[in-house]
Amino acid sequence: MSEMSTRAREVFRVVVESYLGSGQPIGSRTISKLAGLNLSPASIRNVMQDLEELGLLEAPHTSAGRMPTQSGLRLFVDGMMQTAEPSIEERAAIEARAARGSPVEEALAQTSAVLSGLSACAGIVLVPPHEMVLRQFSFVPLSRQQAVAVLVGHDGSVENRVVDLPPGLPPSALVEAGNFISERLGGLTLAEARARIEAELGRERAALDAAAASLVQQGLAVWSEDGSARPVLIVRGQANLIDPSAAADLERVRQLLDEIEGKEEIARLLDSARSGQGMKIFIGSENKLFSLSGSSVIAAPYRGGDGRVVGVVGVIGPTRLNYARIVPMVDFTAQALTRMMA
Repeated sequence: MSEMSTRAREVFRVVVESYLGSGQPIGSRTISKLAGLNLSPASIRNVMQDLEELGLLEAPHTSAGRMPTQSGLRLFVDGMMQTAEPSIEERAAIEARAARGSPVEEALAQTSAVLSGLSACAGIVLVPPHEMVLRQFSFVPLSRQQAVAVLVGHDGSVENRVVDLPPGLPPSALVEAGNFISERLGGLTLAEARARIEAELGRERAALDAAAASLVQQGLAVWSEDGSARPVLIVRGQANLIDPSAAADLERVRQLLDEIEGKEEIARLLDSARSGQGMKIFIGSENKLFSLSGSSVIAAPYRGGDGRVVGVVGVIGPTRLNYARIVPMVDFTAQALTRMMA
C-alpha cells in the first residue's frame, strides 16, 4: 500500500467499492464522473493499467472495465477498508438470539439464523464439542471377537460402538466391566471417566480381571476421542448464497451449495479459526475448499466462561461481500455469544 500513489489508492478504492456494491467491473469513464476525482478518463485508464500490472485489478474481457483480483480484495480488506458498526436494530436482533437462559444449541442456531438474515450470507456456527455425561455403560457380545459398547447419558441419549475383544475374554468379564463403569464412573464425562479409571486401575487392578481392564480402557478411549474431536456445525441461510448476479452461473452456485453440504470440511476450516485471537477472513482460493466457487468466509472465535475459545461464528458468501459491514457484524456476534457462554 505504501508503494501506491495517492491517486492510485483513490482509483483502486473506487474500483473495489464499486465492485463490492454492484458485482460488475467499472470503467474509467464512470470513475471520472464520480465527485472528488478530478481525473480524466485517460489518466484513470493509465492508473488502472498500473494497478493491473501490480496484480490488483483485472479485466474480465477486452472491452470491459476493471474489477479487483483476489489479491486486490485482500489488500483492500487488510489496509483500506473502513468498517461500519452494526446498527442499534442489528445489535438488538443479535443480542436477543444470544440471550442467556436458552439452551446453548438452540441459542446458537437462532444466532446463526439471524446473522444469515442480516448479512444476506449463509450463517455458520461451530458448536462447542459436547461430551456425554455417563449414566450407564454395558457391553453386548456379538461374537467371540467383538461386542457392542452401549453408552447411556444422563440426558437420555444413547450411543453405541463396535469394539474388538481381547482373545479368550469370558462373558463374565463383559458384565463386570459394564458394572464397574456404571457404578464407579457414573456422573462423569468420558474424559473425566478415562482419567479416573486410569488412576483407579493402577490401585485396584486386582479387583478386575486383566482382560476386563483392557476392555474398559479400550472402550473409554474410543468414546473420549470421539467426544472431543467431533464438532457440531449449524448452517442456516444457504439460499442467500444465490444472489441475482450469480443466476447465470449455475455451475458456480452448484459448487457452492455442494461445499455447504460438506459440513465436515467447513467445520475443519472454521476450526482453524479457533487457534487465532480474533477475526479470520478467508478470500476465495486462500482456502482450497473454496478455490473453485470463489467464496469468502468471515469467522470469529467466541469464548466460554473460563476465557478459552469454545467455538467459531461466521458467514460464507461470494467474494463480493460487503466486508465493511459484515466484518464488524460477525465480531459483534462473537462478543454476544461470549457473553452468553460466560
